[in-house]
Amino acid sequence: MVESQPSKLLVAGSIPVSRSRVEPFSGSLSPLAKSRQAAIKVEKAQEFARLRAAVEQAFLPEKAERFLKQLDRKGIRVRDFDAVLAQRLLEGVVGEAELDAHKLYESLTLSDQAQMREFYLSKLEGVDVALRHKFKKLYQYY
Repeated sequence: MVESQPSKLLVAGSIPVSRSRVEPFSGSLSPLAKSRQAAIKVEKAQEFARLRAAVEQAFLPEKAERFLKQLDRKGIRVRDFDAVLAQRLLEGVVGEAELDAHKLYESLTLSDQAQMREFYLSKLEGVDVALRHKFKKLYQYY
């Protein structure tokens, strides 16, 4: 007498498994398509541009060391954008008395604020390696 097993598809609670193989994508993307992110429209363009310009100035090679020294004196980590704004450190580096970076940031929409944070983070990672090493304590995550 030969015993047979029921099909796995007939067993209660079983999940059929596909045995087909999926081939990896073999096409090629252009370098531009690989690096391009979806653009999110800035809603408050004027305020965003002023704050962006201040961040860009703070990380210019000739001003970055001064900015990092201010952070060090205040005990602020470089990635703590809220503290940078609250302590008015961008204004100190930029030298623009009428600039109120914190107020500009608060006037932005949530989406614009997120984009500004990303921009700030990208700029701080672009600082010269030797300068980053000099201020490695500011760049630590913990």
